[in-house]
Parts: sequence; structure tokens; C-alpha cells
Amino acid sequence: MSLNKEELLELKDKVGEAKTTVSELTGQQTAILKQLKDDYGCETVEEAKVKLKEMSKNIDTLDRKIAKGVEELEEKYEIDE
Repeated sequence: MSLNKEELLELKDKVGEAKTTVSELTGQQTAILKQLKDDYGCETVEEAKVKLKEMSKNIDTLDRKIAKGVEELEEKYEIDE
């Protein structure tokens, strides 16, 4: 398979675009990992996933406590919705 000059130049442009995209994505990844470390103390994506699960459980627990507290207040003060 022989490529002419025009096809080679087109491939060269595509390779250049791919390199640029990889560079941009690498920069974004670096920024996200830095933010995870700064905001949540996570060094890796796996650590962030574990932290997310913990935080989700905490949110669920707080939601239940709030709902129970609201219910108790409604009963105590005979509030009907």
C-alpha cells in the first residue's frame, strides 16, 4: 500500500491533532487529580471513589435523621401538611 504526498500530509495533520487532544486531556486529568487531593485528600481516583461512597452514606444517614426530626416536630406540635 503506497500513500501519496497528500495522504501523508493528511495523516500527519491527524497525528498532530491527536497529540494535541492527548495533551489537553492529560492537563485536565492533572487538574482534576490536584483538586481531588486538595479538596478531599485523595491521591487516586480509587481513593476518590471510596470517599464518594462514604460521603453518600453520610448524606443518607443525615437525610434519615432530618426526616425523623421533622416527623417528631410535626407530631409534637400537631402540624399537618
